[in-house]
Amino acid sequence: MLVQWALTAVFAALALPCVLRLVRLDYARLGPRVRHGDLAELLLVVAMVAMLSPVGGPIPAAGWQAVLVLTAGWFAVAWWRGGAGCAHHALSAVAMLYMVTAMPHAGMSHEPWLTMSEARLALPLVAVAVAAYFVLDAARVGVLVVRGPAVAAGTAPGQASRAVCRAVMGAGMGYLLLASAL
Repeated sequence: MLVQWALTAVFAALALPCVLRLVRLDYARLGPRVRHGDLAELLLVVAMVAMLSPVGGPIPAAGWQAVLVLTAGWFAVAWWRGGAGCAHHALSAVAMLYMVTAMPHAGMSHEPWLTMSEARLALPLVAVAVAAYFVLDAARVGVLVVRGPAVAAGTAPGQASRAVCRAVMGAGMGYLLLASAL
């Protein structure tokens, strides 16, 4: 239970930089794809908080499934149309959809609310493969974050914030997938 509360706090803290980017950045200049990515990041952070919180969330699991299907579809189409960075958001939404859907639902202790159960996810090899992607991506982005401002020089505003969020979210998703699969 302590780990759930700690992870809930970490992911809840990630909501702040997402919101700050959304209210401070000039998306007319940056373009809609950047805004869509920032909105997706906020949505995925909120979904992680809802999944990890021992209290549960106010949105039933079926509601999250619908939102995650729409998010995955939106970014899959954007990726197909040549959107850089959209593949990661599509895969993130699909991975979260998998976590919500592959949770055992028989004898649910959480009723219709979205919380991760103690039981293992269905198809654990899928969870391990997807976890490997997120762990490797988090490590790659984490290295870029550690290298500092020189890496982000000349890039879009908020890039360092996005990189930190992506690294933490990737590490958290990898951990959650592995913990639920093994």
